[in-house]
Amino acid sequence: MIFKTGRFGQLTIGEAEKIVIPQGLLGFPEYTEFCLVDPGDETLILWLQSLQNPEIVFALLEPKIFKPEYSARLSAAELRELKLDNINQSAVYSILTIPEDVTQMSANLKAPVVINLKAQIARQVVLQENEYSIKHLMFRELRAHLATIAAQKRSVEGEAEVTPHVSAVSIHTIPPSLTVKSLQA
Repeated sequence: MIFKTGRFGQLTIGEAEKIVIPQGLLGFPEYTEFCLVDPGDETLILWLQSLQNPEIVFALLEPKIFKPEYSARLSAAELRELKLDNINQSAVYSILTIPEDVTQMSANLKAPVVINLKAQIARQVVLQENEYSIKHLMFRELRAHLATIAAQKRSVEGEAEVTPHVSAVSIHTIPPSLTVKSLQA
């Protein structure tokens, strides 16, 4: 299927790229079909693009990148809704807020998006832990992580310039994030 987005132009979306979020995201319950878009810009940020409205898109980032000890404790009901037989078949992403001053970028750690990589379904869950914020400032940590990656890449590859390539992400190529924990664990 060819889909024209408001942010990324035209994308080709196959079945391997589709994600269903039956309840939608908080504040957007009417949008239930999405895909992940990699803008090819080496920021590690992926974009959750609605396949029902080309203007609806959310910036996502794995929370372990900027908060290594992060874990999402899901209830038995949430595990059932996500059809997660094995918690190691999931990926967890925080929704980002990116203001004009990017140094004030924040991540919603309280309500991550959990994706069942096998069944291609997802849910935004509200975690019961009080330690997580909906506006966790994380720009410094992300910048430090990106600087480390860039330095490693330069030492391996040299200074080769790479042209960004925007593409939909096949769900089956995403590695499990290993951040989901069951309440029964």
